Amino acid sequence: MKKLLISPSKMTLGEQENQIYQNILKQSSELSLNLMAVKVENHPDDFLPWCYELLNASRDRINYDLLEPQQLPVLKKLHDQLISAISFLQVKTLRVAPWPVVSVFIEQHKDVIALDEQLRLASYVKSIREQSLKDMIPEDLLAFTGKHMASLDPSTYDFDVEWFASTKSAKVFHQLIGDLPGAFDEALANIPLEGDITHYEYQQFVAAYSKIFTDSSEKPTLAPATRLLAMRRPDIFTPITNSRLDALCSALAVTKLKNSDFERYWQDIVKGIQAMSWYKMANASNELEEQLVSIKALIPCFFYYADNKTPDSSNYIKLLNKPKRSTTKTGKTQRRGKESAEILVDRALAADDIPAHIRSKRDSIISEVQKGRSVNETISLMRTIFG
Repeated sequence: MKKLLISPSKMTLGEQENQIYQNILKQSSELSLNLMAVKVENHPDDFLPWCYELLNASRDRINYDLLEPQQLPVLKKLHDQLISAISFLQVKTLRVAPWPVVSVFIEQHKDVIALDEQLRLASYVKSIREQSLKDMIPEDLLAFTGKHMASLDPSTYDFDVEWFASTKSAKVFHQLIGDLPGAFDEALANIPLEGDITHYEYQQFVAAYSKIFTDSSEKPTLAPATRLLAMRRPDIFTPITNSRLDALCSALAVTKLKNSDFERYWQDIVKGIQAMSWYKMANASNELEEQLVSIKALIPCFFYYADNKTPDSSNYIKLLNKPKRSTTKTGKTQRRGKESAEILVDRALAADDIPAHIRSKRDSIISEVQKGRSVNETISLMRTIFG
């Protein structure tokens, strides 16, 4: 372990990497005796695999029984630093990587980053993008805005809606979008669905978006706005979250954005990413690349830290593993609105493998889905009953 800890001092590190290394050493010093007890056989020569190795050693191979209670927060901070460092280093490669290297990296890591699931979300949002927010059913609005709730039927929403950028903590944003969806539609109308987007059009969006918050107790913040922009134009706008903002800004070599700095988001993030060679070179030579090109501004999201546990952290996977009929804290089944139930059922019944006698049970299926039963579960029950 000692050899592992000191090995970056022999690497050629840039100023940012060296500062990260020094911060990691500070946390490690408080855990030195515990870390020294961990056997290390892998000694990477580069800083990125070194971060992975130290994270693995300190998280998965350390003896937690020997840790004092006051050391646990220190260990967590060390892990957070290493995860942030890995995200920074991987996103930083986008500054110099050509398109073939970027697409190969994503394909090689597709299982770890749950790529198929993330692409299903992107595809679903594309299918509803031309709808106005005020006309969306509540479940589709959650998918577009990035907030998970138990009402999302995993048989229809076979993805975690919080991939790319979660907005679950933006309470005022969700309250306003529930009360004033038309105002958000007016703001998004400034962003064309195709073609280039000018600085002026973006500024018009920002002005309209900010106006919505005039009478609220909270000022407009950048993160949820970028989620809206990224879902409307995933080829132009990269979503940000507070937890990943440090790594992203460091990787792009820009000062960290404040949560209200809309102008710098355009100049430093949007235009900065568009200036990268892989972004300008992006072209499709296979089906996967065709999907990636259409959402190329989301590609930095695939370079943040992920491990084998990441796919299982998906809210979609967690919902699949829950009892089929979700209940509220009071024990009552969560009901759906009739409009939502009708739309979800009609989508499922439109599948080619649904026989006519099951389609004829549409009203009964809708009734069960309104009560909280999943669409697939209800249709399967009908198949069992009626053959």
